[in-house]
Amino acid sequence: MKKHFTAIALIGALFAMAGITAAQAQSTTTSSKSTAKTPAKKPVAKKKAPAKKAAAAAAPAAKMPFSSDAEDDESEPELGGTVSADYNCELGHKLTIWKNEADDRHIAIRWDKKINRLTRVETTTGAHRFENRKLGLVWIGIPAKGLLLDSKKGQQLANECKNPEQQQVSAAAAAPAVAAAPKN
Repeated sequence: MKKHFTAIALIGALFAMAGITAAQAQSTTTSSKSTAKTPAKKPVAKKKAPAKKAAAAAAPAAKMPFSSDAEDDESEPELGGTVSADYNCELGHKLTIWKNEADDRHIAIRWDKKINRLTRVETTTGAHRFENRKLGLVWIGIPAKGLLLDSKKGQQLANECKNPEQQQVSAAAAAPAVAAAPKN
């Protein structure tokens, strides 16, 4: 049964990644068409943009509000007023997820000794999918488990992630199967 859930989660992640790649390719072709039609004043505006990036890089990294509508950021989110859940994953991996009851569009996740903010991405399957595109982190949560992916490298970071509540449910489901097994 676990193999089926893992296979379904991986296939869903692959299709989602293919959709993102197709959307990025479409936006690239659209922007290249619009660039051809723009007047000569456009390059001047592009020269001003790097100056803003340099000023932003020089400023100290402040904590990002947990529920802000800002784009994904690499700064650490503010965790005040959130509820946390610790997850134990296969191969001894551990992660923590913070949710704000007033904001279902964002979560914060501690992975690899860093806390990152992820934004909800709508799905057709009903799975809870959160992403941080700058970092490449993708969290997919289904009722039975969670899965953390690195979309930039195209690999799993953690699988079979379960909070204590999910562990109890899976243990209860496994107990009757063990008891019903024939004795030799």
